Amino acid sequence: MPHSCNLGQAVWRPPELEVDNMKNSGVILLLGVVLLLPLAACQTRPFQTVTMYDDPSRFVRLEVDPTVGGNHSHPADITTDEMIAVLSGVMIEEPPLFMRSVPFFTKDAEPRRHPAFNEAEITFFAPLFAEGLRKATSEEIVTFGQTSQKSTIIDKVLFVTSGGMFINGDELHLILGNYRSETGYAPDPGIGDKLDGRSTPLQPIAPQQTKVYFEPATAVAPSQQGIIQRLFGPQRQEIILLFKNLKRTTSDLDRRLD
Repeated sequence: MPHSCNLGQAVWRPPELEVDNMKNSGVILLLGVVLLLPLAACQTRPFQTVTMYDDPSRFVRLEVDPTVGGNHSHPADITTDEMIAVLSGVMIEEPPLFMRSVPFFTKDAEPRRHPAFNEAEITFFAPLFAEGLRKATSEEIVTFGQTSQKSTIIDKVLFVTSGGMFINGDELHLILGNYRSETGYAPDPGIGDKLDGRSTPLQPIAPQQTKVYFEPATAVAPSQQGIIQRLFGPQRQEIILLFKNLKRTTSDLDRRLD
């Protein structure tokens, strides 16, 4: 009586079938890697090392963040005056009024182009940033965040500004992960709870509508990114400065804050 399966005999398959199976396995493996990469990126979190300052509305700390790598030029010899010159030159260009997510402010109206940090914020953050870069190891970066409240015609809205900075050689990298991002912004379905900007200060918690640039433009380092890096690298609001070329003067600071 014939058996339904022969355990002791090898099953012959046509060579072309074996090739097709190998190809299919390769495609499945590649698809698996592609699907896992975004998941791994979403799970990347910075590792907090030292808290420089922390209260409910502001923080400055040292962190190890894999998204910007390591081997930075830290500890860095940077003065408070140099940091003041850096922060006073960071500028924001807002989108047209009709494109803004919260367009109707009842007070604190600003021109479309304005400094990213006001005089009080520069005075507060500059010494902390400078101290942080002087204390940071080559694997650490300085991160920061603050919340602010704006009154609209309808309600009061809480916003967060956050980011980080590090030095590589003669270049200071300033990443503005959020600029007045609405804390109540809901992420895509399935991502989880709303983000607050404190756990991942370099990561946008809402779509960024502003453009970050620097004055004077002569202090901005030439871009060394290739086309592949620009197309497939992380999309960040980042400026890279030759900070040693900056000299802070009272007239420059007052002009930018006008």
